[in-house]
Amino acid sequence: MSLKHLLRTLAAAAAASALGACATLTVHSDVNTALIDSVRCNSFAFAGEFKGNSPLRGTVANPVNEARLRDAIAARLQAAGAQLVTSNAQCLVGYGIGVHRVIDGVYPAGWGWGWPGYGPWGWYGAWGEPYVYHEGVVAVDLYDAKSRQAIWHASVNQNLFELSGPEAEKRIHTAVDALFSRFPAHTS
Repeated sequence: MSLKHLLRTLAAAAAASALGACATLTVHSDVNTALIDSVRCNSFAFAGEFKGNSPLRGTVANPVNEARLRDAIAARLQAAGAQLVTSNAQCLVGYGIGVHRVIDGVYPAGWGWGWPGYGPWGWYGAWGEPYVYHEGVVAVDLYDAKSRQAIWHASVNQNLFELSGPEAEKRIHTAVDALFSRFPAHTS
């Protein structure tokens, strides 16, 4: 199966379920157009994982959610006809799941007339604390196993902070649906 055929199959399979996901999640995607037509992806393997003493371990929000993400990606690729193998894969799949703290500006704490500011009768403003929130990211990358060059990348902001169980699984599947909705269906 050519990569082009795999891409078309994945895009068609994702269309129905991804329409709802795409309406709420913004996916950022990029494709290596110089490589996509020359790579065949009948088989795939994962490029790595965040287990053990990996320095990336701290960026993974939850190792159970990592396994859920890995399973969802594998299911998508297998449904499109690619086989998960342990050696001699034609394509490698990388993925990321995590959360980081974002500091977004400082908001005013209060406004009014008087001191301090512009004298006893002028406007003054007091600045409060910065707005801090958790931003979750789910990403998938596809590589040519032979050359180790990237073929496709997609990421989506999906907050999984402190989520577990059915709600985490639902959000992960929604994210994977959205990501694979941007899998390149055709190239020029």
